[in-house]
Formats: sequence, C-alpha cells, structure tokens
Amino acid sequence: MKKILFSTILACAAALPVAAQRDFTDFNNNEDSQFRPQTGNRINTDSLGTDKEIPKGIRVWTVDERFGDTRAAVVDTMQAMYQNTTFTEGLRGEYNTLGNMGTARINRIFIDRRNTQGNFIFTEPYDNIVTPVSDFHFTNTYSPITNITLNSCGDRTNGEDDFKAIFAVNANKQLGGGFRFDYKYGRGYYDAQSTAHFKYTMWTSYLGDRYQAHFLFSTNHQKVTENGGISNDDYIKHPELFTESFATNEIPTVLQQNWNRNDNQHIFFTHRYNVGFSRKVKMTEEEIKAKKFAMESAKDNAAEEAKEEARKKAKEQGREFDEKAFDKNQKKLFSGRPTDAKIAGDEPAKNNKAIAANKAAQDFKGDSTRIAVNSKTMADSLLTVEKKKAQDSLFFKTEYVPVTSFIHTVQFDNYKRIYQAYQTPQDYYLKEYYNAGKFTGDSIYDQTRHWRIKNTVAMGTLEGFSKWAKAGLKAFASYDLRHYELPNTEGGLEKFNEHVLSVGGQLSKTQGKTLHYNVVGEVGLTGVDAGTFAIDGSADINLPFLGDTVQVRGDAFIHHETPSFYYRKYHARHLWWDDDLSKIIHTRIMGTLRFGKTNTTLRVAVDEIKNYTYFSQQYTITENGLRTGVIVTPMQSGDAINLITAQLQQDFKFGIFNWQNMITYQHTSSKSTLPVPDLNVYTNLFIKFKVVKVLNIELGADARYFTSYEAPDYSPYIGQYTVQGNGEKNVKVGNYPIVNAYANVHIKHTRFFVMMSHLNAGQGDKNYFFTPHYPMNQRVFRMGVSWNFFN
Repeated sequence: MKKILFSTILACAAALPVAAQRDFTDFNNNEDSQFRPQTGNRINTDSLGTDKEIPKGIRVWTVDERFGDTRAAVVDTMQAMYQNTTFTEGLRGEYNTLGNMGTARINRIFIDRRNTQGNFIFTEPYDNIVTPVSDFHFTNTYSPITNITLNSCGDRTNGEDDFKAIFAVNANKQLGGGFRFDYKYGRGYYDAQSTAHFKYTMWTSYLGDRYQAHFLFSTNHQKVTENGGISNDDYIKHPELFTESFATNEIPTVLQQNWNRNDNQHIFFTHRYNVGFSRKVKMTEEEIKAKKFAMESAKDNAAEEAKEEARKKAKEQGREFDEKAFDKNQKKLFSGRPTDAKIAGDEPAKNNKAIAANKAAQDFKGDSTRIAVNSKTMADSLLTVEKKKAQDSLFFKTEYVPVTSFIHTVQFDNYKRIYQAYQTPQDYYLKEYYNAGKFTGDSIYDQTRHWRIKNTVAMGTLEGFSKWAKAGLKAFASYDLRHYELPNTEGGLEKFNEHVLSVGGQLSKTQGKTLHYNVVGEVGLTGVDAGTFAIDGSADINLPFLGDTVQVRGDAFIHHETPSFYYRKYHARHLWWDDDLSKIIHTRIMGTLRFGKTNTTLRVAVDEIKNYTYFSQQYTITENGLRTGVIVTPMQSGDAINLITAQLQQDFKFGIFNWQNMITYQHTSSKSTLPVPDLNVYTNLFIKFKVVKVLNIELGADARYFTSYEAPDYSPYIGQYTVQGNGEKNVKVGNYPIVNAYANVHIKHTRFFVMMSHLNAGQGDKNYFFTPHYPMNQRVFRMGVSWNFFN
C-alpha cells in the first residue's frame, strides 16, 4: 500500500501545473546564477489564487565560523547526482559505512576527512547529519520558498525513509531567515540495525551596510541500534556452506538490544559593525532588473488603483463602467507625443524669425558657457545624451564602503551520549572497571556529557576600500571553555574543565579575477592548548586559456595540536584510560588544477603526520562466530606517517552521452596505522535529453570500487572507527564493485528518480563489505521526489 501511495504522489508531482519559468535550480545551472527576479508576460496565480507575478530567486552563502565572513555557495537543488543524495556512502560511494542508512561512516579519501579532531568525537562519524557551521547555507529570497524532499525504499520492516523540509523567507532586502526539518529512519535490512535521526534547524541573517549578523540554531536527536556485525561472513560470501537459506534479516548478529544515543544542540551567532564611507556606483545587472521589475509593478499598481477608483465613481453615478474605453484613454495619457503631431497656429513671419535668430546669435556670442547647436542632428544627439543621463541616474545607488570591522562571534555546543545495552554476551568485553550505576549485570548504561562556549573578538581592515587596499587584515582573540562529564566507579559523574585562550590573525585577498589568497594563523596561550599553533593558507591564480579559464590552486597547513579530550581521558564500565599523549604535528601541501573547458580537475597532496592518534580494537572470534575479549585502546604512532594522494576528476560529454569519472590513488607509509585503499574509483555513464522542452531526463548506471585493504573496524561500544588489532586475523574488504541503475527526472520545479541499487548483488565473489563483518544492502529498489514551491 505504501508503495502504491508513494508512486501516486510521484506521478502527481511530475504533472504539477507550475509556471513555465526558471526555478531556483536554474540559478545555479545556467549562465546567470545570481539572485534575481523573474519577469515575463505570462502571469500565473499563486497558491492563494491571486493574479500576480511571483518574483522567483534565491541567493545562498556560507559563513566563516571565526569571523562571519560570507562566501557565495550553490543551491542544493540540481538534477545531477540527485539519486545519490540519500546514500550514507556519499555521492560517489567514497565512505565506508555499516550498510544501513544513517549509520556511522568514515571517508576512504584521507584528504577529504576533517583536518582536526573535534571536541566531541562521538558525533564525527555522523558528519552528514551533525554538520559544521561553515557548511550551512544561509538564504536571501525574493519570495517565500519551500522545498519538500522524500526518498524511500523497502517496506515497514526493513525500509528507509529520508525526509527533508525547508522554508526560507525574507522580510526585506537585509533581513531573511527560515527553518529546516530532517528526518532519517533506516529500519535496516539486517537484524538489530535500525537508525533514527531527527534534526531541526532555524536561521536568520541581517546584511546591512554598517551592521551584519548571522544566527543559527540546530538540535539533533540520534538513536542507532548496534548489532556488532554478522556472526559469520560466510552467510554473505559462501551461503552454499549452510544447509538452509537465510534472508538478510535472519542472519545472526553479534549483539542484540544495544543502542548508541546522541543528543546535541548548537547555537551560533556572529555579528559585526562596519565603519566606512559612502559613494555612488552603478547597479549590477541583477539589481537593475530588480528595480525595473519594481517600477513596472508600481506602474501596474497605480493603473489598477485608477481603474478601481473610476469603477467606484461610475457606480456612485449610476452608470455602467466602460473598461475598454478607460484602458484606451489611459494609453493615450501615457503614450507620449504622437509621431505625426503638428504645431497648431500660424507660422511666425520671416522677418520676425530673422530678428529672433539675429538676437539669439548676439546672445550666444556673449555667453561662453553655451554649446552651439548648428543642426537638427546635433540637437537630436544632445537630447539623446540628456535622456540617457536621466535614465542612467535611475540605476545608480549609494554604496557604503566598509573600511574597518569590529567582529564578535559566540558559539555554544551541548552534547550528551548514552550507550545502553539490555543484553551483553558472556565474556564479550575483556575488562570491567565497575558494576554500579543505573544498570548492572549484563546491562550497560554508560554516559558522557560535554558542552563548550567559545567567544571570539576581532578587528579587521577590509580589502578594496581604496585602490591601495589590495588585501584585508584581521587580528583576533578567542576564549574557549570546555566542560566534560565522565562516569566514576561509584556510578556517578566526574567533571572536568578546560580553559583555552588563543590569539591570531588573517591576511586575505578575495576580490578581483586573477589572484586570491588567504592565510590564517592561531597560537594557543593557556590551558591544554598552550604551545599549540595552526597555520592554514590557500592561494589561487586564474588565467585565460583556450577561450576559458584555467585555475591553479594551492593549499597548505601545519597544525601542532593537542589530541582530543576523549583520546586522553575516557571512563566507562568496560573501557578506561587516562593518558598523557604528545601533541600531533600534521602538515599538508596540496595543489589543484581545474580547467572547465575539458571538465578536468586534478588534485595532488602530500601529508606528513607525527604522533598520529587513533583507536585500535582487538577481540577473539569463537567457533560459533561470537566475539570475546573486546578491548579498544587509544594509540599514538611514534614514527612520522607519510601519505601521497593523487586524484583525477574527468567528465566527458558527446551529445546526449555523458561519462563522469573520479579516480583516486593513495599511498600510505603505514598501512597498519593509517589504512587507505590504493585505488578508489567512481564512474557514471548516462544519457541526458529533453522531452517537450521542459522535461529533463537522465538514464544511466554508476559504479563505485576500491582495491582490497584492511579497512577500519568499527567499535559499537564507543561508536568509533578503529584500526584492526587482530594481527594475522585482520580482515580485508574491497575489490568488489557496486553498480546502480537509475532514471533521474527534472520537470520545472520538481525532481524525482527511480533506482535499482546494488544491481550486481549475488555476482562475483560477493564480498560486499565496506566495514569488516558489516555487509552492504543487497539489491534494493529506491525512489525519491523533491518539490520546490514559490509563494
């Protein structure tokens, strides 16, 4: 029934009677990707039934977490790759996961992982759900915009539902905001694997000349059932070894009735006051279009008011209102001087004309400020110039040029994690440090809490306020208070605080077309981060080449940082450590080459990490497939680890045929400490064509593949990926492609897809594991739809 209902909704969405105008997908998918209104001759009714043209347009941007600087972004409503947005494995299958939607994940491409360890490591494997502030899109819209997205597969017992609702609106040009709901529910095709994530986000922004502010609030509730993996990989790899067949939900798993719960709330507020001066500048093309739209609207409104007044007057006088005659009269009033108009009356006498001309000539000789007009052509030319000046003056604006900014940013994060188990297999854990608290015996109730509040004040001289100001310069100071709570042996909670004061500066150039750069440095002065430092730099140069632009970009950083609190200290019933770890030194140099004409992007990076910090997990697998003696230990590599990465993204287009490819090569100097696959490949082959001009269709298949390697294991008890510490019994995964076939459709304001994922399930060696002992889902039919509404 659910499938039938969903298919009906999908079909209805494809036939929505929407206006034949661009939606905000197109603002990022054509030559004009900026915020602007849509005007035209066709007038459509809005959802309230009123006959008025609805201006459509949206601009989105991200903000820097430290300074609140804005950076233009792309609206996430494109047709391309929409069918893959629901996958926890990422758009190109670059993440290792536990198989189900919404499970923990880790990127196989090391340079795409987070550069620094977070304060609360338990939410980092869910970076697609608990996203950083710097990735959030603030909005500015011409009219209220709503987006509803639903992706689904399976049924009530094993299916997945991914729902998203976004609403954005502006009160005026400066003040805008909105809210967003995200709900992911993966019941799981394997036993004891369900996930549920609920997220609510609200935001507002004010972008005035002198004062600017951004506010962001989000709350997340996450519940993940942990099954510890299947008890025997042969249920997947060699099902012929068993005397009976097993459905995926019948395959035995290691754990039952074990859950990880994360609840977190986040508040971010940044604001600044700009001091500067005002000057007159010409409006941009988008602003000119917006003003013309407003002028035409005002003119139409005035005409409608005049018509309504005439209609009332006719009614009062007891006569019938002649609308056609009124419209004809209005056209005469505003049509200007007719082209065949003639001067009424007699022409002046010639002698009077001569006298007047002689007097004018005498006056002209005595006035040196006047321009001689000796012909009709010259007079027309002067009139044209004056008319153009008058018209152009309408499209100039007073621009406020900021010179100095005073900035304040505050960020508050609150976290709570609970590991709860009602059943624990005998001898599953190697050690037990206490048996007290809320649950005892084979039940577990471990919890930890963390909150932090960070304030940053900065002052900056901004780029571009004069021809000599070629770069911006900022100085800042930050104070970070971090609070942690961990269990003690009596079952209560012990509290820990960290106080960190740091200072730094930034030098940046973002304006212009050819050269841009940004360098930020920060030094820790007090607390556990005393003596730490971080220097991040990037630069790009854009050069014309073969009728297009080639961009060469360089990124580099050096981080000397303290390992995260939970690597240094963690207390739980079956894990306990208080370690004094050395500071991590991580350096990277990366170069990127982009050439749009050939759709080529090449990245090459070199990393070196000293005192690399990670988790290692050890256990024994019994003959019955059970785990015993599980222990997780924080480790530090004594030797420096070197990693080389080369990645090529190359897309081809031949008429309706499209072929997209991304190939990544990685080489690590320590495969046991920092395991990565040598080769990671994504390829997508599809045809793209239009039907009746408005229906865009993509039909194709894509595949993701990586070479075999000892992939990171997963620890349900701490909810983290770890290296495998079982020596010769370590498990390799990979060397297995996963192929999906899909149809992806975009019609005006609606997108939808149908897909058969893991089309090749059951073929080859059947080694479809991305994480040891956690198989991926088998062949699954999926569908999704996304609507955009303007009102």
